Amino acid sequence: MRKGVLRSAVLALLCLAGIAHAAAPERRIALTIDDLPWQRLDERAEPELAAWHARLIAALKRADVPVVGFVNEVKLEVDGQVQPARVQMLRDWRDAGVELGNHTYGHVDLHAIGLAAYEQDILRGEVTLRPLLAETGQAPRWFRHPYLRAGQSPHERAALGEFLQQHGYRVAPVTVDNSEWIWAFAYDHVRDTDTDPVSREVRLRQLRRGYVPYMLKKLDYYEQQGQQLLGRLPAQVWLIHANALSADCVEELVAATRRRGYRFISLEAALQDPAYQHSDGYNGAGGISWIQRWAMAENKPQAFYAGEPPVPAWVMTLAGLEGE
Repeated sequence: MRKGVLRSAVLALLCLAGIAHAAAPERRIALTIDDLPWQRLDERAEPELAAWHARLIAALKRADVPVVGFVNEVKLEVDGQVQPARVQMLRDWRDAGVELGNHTYGHVDLHAIGLAAYEQDILRGEVTLRPLLAETGQAPRWFRHPYLRAGQSPHERAALGEFLQQHGYRVAPVTVDNSEWIWAFAYDHVRDTDTDPVSREVRLRQLRRGYVPYMLKKLDYYEQQGQQLLGRLPAQVWLIHANALSADCVEELVAATRRRGYRFISLEAALQDPAYQHSDGYNGAGGISWIQRWAMAENKPQAFYAGEPPVPAWVMTLAGLEGE
């Protein structure tokens, strides 16, 4: 009798566990990397560039996640001349399984230069990219707005959308926005300026230890916003950059995200989520998450946007910046 009661209790617990597991929300996220072949390559000499480049690609291979990377062709040039070694960096990305997209030629700001000039910069941004992808039977199909500035009116966004469609592009939105670039600037600044090996490593270690928790706080924030707006968890799209910080931290970032219950998926799979059919209600000058753009289309109150985790002041100081 006792065995029968015990068996029934165990079965009941297993059923409850199965229900709880089935009810757990599915967490999905796509990883995207901007400013290929390497962030700030057009404005800053990267010490040991080839080694850092190889290090980042190797880390991504070990992390085993699908990635779309976005190219600025200005970073392929020195004094207006395309450098074969930098084009080879793009081939390395491509051959590592990273799909390459267009991020404009010069990482230009749509709101600063206007739509006509912006469209020309998009076309200039595929002069090398398109034939490079054709070598393996591919063509660029993703476009990412620099600074996430996508148009200050529905008309401007629609006109740009029509232009992109005519040239075979889809917009790659970002839902998990962050200021990873500030952490990367701080990381580069320490590497460039601190000549004391001991203090240099102490500060770099401090940045590495703080970076992943910061990124996870941002992920939590946008997870909560998505849940609050949609009543469920949308497939997320994450943005980082090709830089030394990513080379040193991307494996731990991916592992920590997986420990949170996230599954990494392709950008194409993420955009199959119906959330990405939501209208964009943002007409401001900045660059913000698509979740917040959708919220603006629904006229959410200001309180909806509260609580976004900031970059710590000490990181801002190391980066030499006063504000995000």
